[in-house]
Amino acid sequence: MSQGRSLPRTTKALRAAWPLAWQPSWRLLLIVGLVLACLLSAIAVIATSHQTRAQYARLQQLERERDQLQTEWGQLLLEESAWSSPARIERLAVERLEMRLPEVDEVEVIRP
Repeated sequence: MSQGRSLPRTTKALRAAWPLAWQPSWRLLLIVGLVLACLLSAIAVIATSHQTRAQYARLQQLERERDQLQTEWGQLLLEESAWSSPARIERLAVERLEMRLPEVDEVEVIRP
């Protein structure tokens, strides 16, 4: 009969010796939670840094494109002013359309 009594004592001794194997303590859960929080925070920092670098590279590309477009716009404005200058239009009217200023006797004033 002493053997029957020793078995429950052995089980109780195992439970006392290995409390973490049966039921985790709140301290262990806290430590595991904090480690997971640190890992998640580190992953978030890495992802944010990568996204920031990618967006900054895109910003630089767009700024270069903007500068090129502004240069082209300035050149187009200069070209437009050259094509629409009054002296050029008068010269083309005389050369291509054979237009001329009317003489004084060819001018008629029409009054309403």
